[in-house]
Amino acid sequence: MLMFIAEILVALLIVIGSTFALIGSFGLVKLPDLVTRLHGPTKATTLGVGAVLIASMVYFTVLEGEFSFHELVITLFLFLTAPLTANIIAKAYMHRHIRHDSLPPTNRTEGWATYDPPGEEGPLVPTQKPVTEPPATPPAKA
Repeated sequence: MLMFIAEILVALLIVIGSTFALIGSFGLVKLPDLVTRLHGPTKATTLGVGAVLIASMVYFTVLEGEFSFHELVITLFLFLTAPLTANIIAKAYMHRHIRHDSLPPTNRTEGWATYDPPGEEGPLVPTQKPVTEPPATPPAKA
């Protein structure tokens, strides 16, 4: 009975994982710009590959009798690195394509963290006014 349940679990995880991977790949191709395209590989495809890796772990543990530590490490690495990579790509996109003055106000003493680097005194303290303009660029040398 345990083998039958394990086989059903492995089959379900493979079907669910491949469905999510297909949907995520489709979103990567069809969505209009980079920021929306990030959702395909970071959300759906990561979940899909993770489900297939967990199915592989269950298969080798229950049906073959050997615990596969490699799949566990790959799954953890995938779930940790995909959101971080998407965050870095989104910040780079914002710096290249979105003007600072087009962002909505934060209604706090701090501005947008992506655009407001700390000054010499460190991060903004609550008594300071928020930064509302992008940092000025020095004049070009002749």
